[in-house]
Amino acid sequence: MTLMLLAAWRFNPRIAGLGSWTLSYCSGLLFSLNLLLRAIAPELLLVMLAQLSAFMMVYLNLQATRAYTGAPPLSWRQSAPALVLLLALAAYFTRVQPDEVMRYTLTSLMLGAMFLLAARTIARGGLQHYPARLLYAAICASHGLFLLFRPWLFQLGNHGLFDGSRSIAVSPVVAVESIVGVVLLAFCIVMLANERVTQALRDMADRDPLTGVHNHRAFLALLDKGGHQADRAGAALSVLLLDLDHFKRINDSWGHRVGDEALRHVVAVAQDCIREGDVIGRLGGEEFAIFLPATRQQAAETVARRLRAAVESRPLLYDGHRIVLTASVGVACRHDNEAPAHTLHRADSAMYRAKENGRNRVELAWSLAEGTAAIAQVGQTGS
Repeated sequence: MTLMLLAAWRFNPRIAGLGSWTLSYCSGLLFSLNLLLRAIAPELLLVMLAQLSAFMMVYLNLQATRAYTGAPPLSWRQSAPALVLLLALAAYFTRVQPDEVMRYTLTSLMLGAMFLLAARTIARGGLQHYPARLLYAAICASHGLFLLFRPWLFQLGNHGLFDGSRSIAVSPVVAVESIVGVVLLAFCIVMLANERVTQALRDMADRDPLTGVHNHRAFLALLDKGGHQADRAGAALSVLLLDLDHFKRINDSWGHRVGDEALRHVVAVAQDCIREGDVIGRLGGEEFAIFLPATRQQAAETVARRLRAAVESRPLLYDGHRIVLTASVGVACRHDNEAPAHTLHRADSAMYRAKENGRNRVELAWSLAEGTAAIAQVGQTGS
């Protein structure tokens, strides 16, 4: 299992937590080798090395789960006292008051508790989206619970369970459980690595590489899904379409590198102005679209005006220069059973009216009746 994880780490070094998992299994390997040296090395040295390698195994496993889920790592200030206490107690029950049962109990409780902490750390997200995480958490928690109750099995020896020929009744169960747990956890780690690689490939297909938001295709797919959900729930849905004003001047005056920074800056400003459930995508060039679930036109207009003001009031800082940006925004509230592409088209038309009416402003999309009346009025004026 250690060699398998070393190979996985070698080919996927950027996967968060995979390195710590591999080092955890290396520590477990050292713990296993330690057991083979019991007959030829000093007892105290082997006991201390066994406790240290066992602690590092579960500590690195916990650190790996935290890294994989994006949680901050545990500091040595939090972990060192537990390690020092464990080693001190192990030395005490080896030299001062020899007691193998107490040493075994301490190791089991420490291993079990940290496996349970690791299970709790990684058990995030639904089964549909993160099956490998929940499978790993289930196996990790089961193994941790077994370790917590393992000393109780050996306490049964006082009543004859481990006496004489019956000593084989439970010991193989403990060994087999450890082997099965280690093997299953290793395969789950490989599944987690595959989950992360799959997610990275999905992001490459669905995300705009420059700004990190959804690309045109992914945004339209999510908008279509959001429209179906709005129809089922009888809820509103609004779309904002934002276009940076005079973006070509930025590229011509400052270069395309600054233009790229301006796009990333606008995305950061927009993300500060919208809710967590709102979806932003780059449709192309300097044009971005945002759809707001469960939002009617008046609330969407408020968001659009806040966004426009934020873009203007937060200039791009580059190489000591303040580059003021402005944006024109169109707002459209989706009609019942309206095709998402049509809602987006109405928001696009409103955005172009904002451009025509002086830029750096917000315009609301016409409804079907208003649009027909406006076209008729234009026709009469022209005649």
